[in-house]
This record gives sequence, C-alpha cells and structure tokens, in this order.
Amino acid sequence: MAFHSITYNEKFRFATVHNYGCTFNCPVCSYKLRSGEHGRAGLSFPKPKRFLTVPEMKKALASVELDKVYFMGGEPTVATELPEMLSYVKNDLGAKAFLGHTNGSRLPIPDLDGANVGLKAWDEKIHLAYTGRPKGPIFANFEAAYRSGMDMKANMVFVPGLVDIDQLGSTAEWLANLDRNIPFHIMGYIPVPGQMYLRPTKDQMNQAVETVQSFLKNVHASHLSSDEALDLTKRDERFIVKVIA
Repeated sequence: MAFHSITYNEKFRFATVHNYGCTFNCPVCSYKLRSGEHGRAGLSFPKPKRFLTVPEMKKALASVELDKVYFMGGEPTVATELPEMLSYVKNDLGAKAFLGHTNGSRLPIPDLDGANVGLKAWDEKIHLAYTGRPKGPIFANFEAAYRSGMDMKANMVFVPGLVDIDQLGSTAEWLANLDRNIPFHIMGYIPVPGQMYLRPTKDQMNQAVETVQSFLKNVHASHLSSDEALDLTKRDERFIVKVIA
C-alpha cells in the first residue's frame, strides 16, 4: 500500500489521493523543504503513520460529490492499488481521473484521463545526474500517452546551473512537434537544504518564459519562495481542502 490520505475541495468538486514513494532520486526535490538535507527525495515528511486500504479509499470517495480525482505525491504510479482505483473512479463514480503530477515513468495507463508530467531535462547526461534514470523512456511515454488521447500537460523546474534555459527550450521544441497547445508550466527552483543552486532571478524567469513561448502557446510560470511553497492555500483556493480519509 502507498496511498495514505485523501483530501477534498468542495467548491471545485475534486478529491486528491496522496501517495508515498517515488522512482526518482532528485537532489533538488522540493520535498526536502520539509524533510531537510538528508531527507529522501520524493518522500513526504513526516512519513505516514498508516496507509489506506482500497475499501477505505472507495468509501471516502463515494461519500462526496466530485467531478475529478487526482492521484499525486512522489510518483503515484508506484502504488499497486492505482489501476483498481482508476477503474473505480471512472466506471463506478463516473468521474475523471488524473495524475496531478508524475515523472512519466509508467504511462499511459488504462482508465486515466490525463497527467501532468514533470520533465526534468533534455540533455541525457543532465537527466541522469538529476534523476538517476535515462531520459528516453520518459519522453517516449509522454508521446505514447498523448497519442492515446490522454489530456497531457508538462512542467519543468528551472534550476540555473543545472537545468538551464537551453533545457527548457529544447524540451518545449520537442513538445511543439507533438502539439503547440500542450500546456507547459515553468517552476522557478526553490532552494532546498544541502544544494548549491540558487533561485532564478525575475529576469531569468522572464527569459525562460519568452524562450518557451517561442515554441508553445499555453505557457505559465511560478516563482515561489520557500514560505509560499510550504503554504499554497494563501495563493490558490484550490489548495483549501479537508481531509476525508
């Protein structure tokens, strides 16, 4: 079992099923904002005290009115219960099922309507240094998921000195060859303990956005401080939720 909690936003009628576990080991993982320099990348902190059973998850989701269910946290596809839960959301609840974020290592998946994929880098050496995994399967999976009809989005963390603007531009150019309308979100790196990389400046962020916009039509960016990242409810009411399991 890997899913440990479910939250619900009544206004926007969506639930989020939270996972514990990841297949990447990224040194600049934002989870280290909570777990510290020696925290394990991709693992929420503190570790969940217990995990939910499939019947518990189904009961919680059936108890609220919803249109969408998001699975996220670390890498949600590590959860062995995911296929059964996707089928339940689609076929029993009649709701849409999405991966709120994923590294793309296990796409496409039956009964999944869409996914927001964090593409880490374009250059193979950088991708290996960043994640410990090769780039090729990730990009191939994204393309396969897109061509299967899934609603695909992409994002990339802009880390000056590691993932520079050229990486953003090359990735955006590749995505544009699939579809210039694929949404792309640039996230300014938030410095985590134990890493030397700095937060991008406003000018660097503007340059990154301009570069990506030369390829893609639907580009957004965020440039959060660590305090803002640790309490997103102050910026977006979609993060105002209640725990239902």
